[in-house]
Amino acid sequence: MPKHTPEPLDPRSPLVLDTRDLPRRPGALRTVRRAAAAPADLGVELIGVPAGADLDLDLRLESVSEGVLVSGTISGPIKGECSRCLREIDDVVAVPVQELYAYENSTTDMTADEDEVGRMQGDLIDLEPVLRDAVVLTLPTNPLCREDCPGLCPDCGVGWAELPADHSHQQVDPRWAALSQLTRKEE
Repeated sequence: MPKHTPEPLDPRSPLVLDTRDLPRRPGALRTVRRAAAAPADLGVELIGVPAGADLDLDLRLESVSEGVLVSGTISGPIKGECSRCLREIDDVVAVPVQELYAYENSTTDMTADEDEVGRMQGDLIDLEPVLRDAVVLTLPTNPLCREDCPGLCPDCGVGWAELPADHSHQQVDPRWAALSQLTRKEE
């Protein structure tokens, strides 16, 4: 099966890390702290990171025998809507990341599947796939504005939190209306 040839990376992209100044000997370290614009479609249907929002990258790059181990935290704003009451949600997400990026022609080419280990392109590392996986898997598929959100009244569509305790849309069948009058007289 022919190997997939990835598109060349742009070293100026904020989600591409250049490792030229990281020695290729196990144990060498470098930290990276920077802001990067969020790529488009970073989320799920009801919640996600807005395209272009600032993501804070706090990463550690460590040379290992087979490549570069990238670990740290990526954080940024998330926006969406509550799955019960449709209120807007504004929050912050912080996700841990840890990914090995193998050097070209390392033994991982023979010992690991192509999609099992990240691959470096020369001295460049593309963070977008690991960022996308980490953020999307962290986000809830049914986000809530608060844990005990009561949702919406199914009849009028107003949030239960804004309605009085005795709110009701009870409609009496006209055939039973006379009986409901009897219970009122007894009270």
